[in-house]
Amino acid sequence: MALQVGASYTIERRVDPEHSADTHGNPGVDVFTTPILCEWTEEAAVLAVQDQLDPGMITLGVRIDLKHLVATPIGMTVKVTATLKEIDERKLVFAIEAFDEKEKISECTHERFIVNKSRFMQKVAEKAKG
Repeated sequence: MALQVGASYTIERRVDPEHSADTHGNPGVDVFTTPILCEWTEEAAVLAVQDQLDPGMITLGVRIDLKHLVATPIGMTVKVTATLKEIDERKLVFAIEAFDEKEKISECTHERFIVNKSRFMQKVAEKAKG
């Protein structure tokens, strides 16, 4: 594995109506919703390291401390950048920031663990069987 502190990835996306708080359980609030911000945050962390992992390995999110600082109108572009700040054996810690076209909208600390994908999926399948 060739993971290095400083690995990063940026997602840049337009905030569309399906990304609004209105469509995610907060009627009439037509701004970028926190659940989608959280999703994009986690996606950026995955993409920051995925191609550096050994074959058959993946990362799984175990903790996220996200501050959604200000609202972003529908139609604006959001950039989310995840940077690997710490490697502690299998535990990875990311610092993540998001900006819209005007200002910083979020800051986040996110922890992920490196796991063997086939073993993980096997455990999930066993759990599903009951």
